[in-house]
Amino acid sequence: MITERRQFLALGGGLSAALLLPISLQTTRVVTIEMRGTPRGERIWFSPQGLAVSPGTAVRFVNHDRGSGHTATAYHPANFDRLRRIPAAAEPWDTGFLMPGESAEVILTVPGVYDYYCVPHEMAAMVGRIVVGRPGDRGWQGPSPATDDVSPEVLAALPSVDQVLTRGRVEAAGK
Repeated sequence: MITERRQFLALGGGLSAALLLPISLQTTRVVTIEMRGTPRGERIWFSPQGLAVSPGTAVRFVNHDRGSGHTATAYHPANFDRLRRIPAAAEPWDTGFLMPGESAEVILTVPGVYDYYCVPHEMAAMVGRIVVGRPGDRGWQGPSPATDDVSPEVLAALPSVDQVLTRGRVEAAGK
């Protein structure tokens, strides 16, 4: 499920919107992944690049790159016919282009490893990994073995599941 937040919360509608939500949605944990870039655009990345969360966490993707639009797109056949790199029971997402200051949320409920990318910047290794739950959780699915449509540079940029689980959040190298 994707929820576009755009400027609504910044305009003061957040409190009234929160009061209208069912109690179960009000207590959802929300974590943020930022879309970043250097002022001239020579480097772009997700921050953090690797993140460990519990099932049911809402992940908010926020574009803090003043110079470029970005997407957060799950590797999945429904998204540009890509090979699946999220758990089989998980819903794929594509935030669409988020311009500077815009955001979108997804709620991840299925335990396992979720790899995602920025559509226009994948070849610059603007990719990320979210680990939901832990190995041994019911329904857990580890990282996808699919590599036929992902470059070696992209695979090398993804933090390992062990790194993500040990640290909780992993920043992109050199960022």
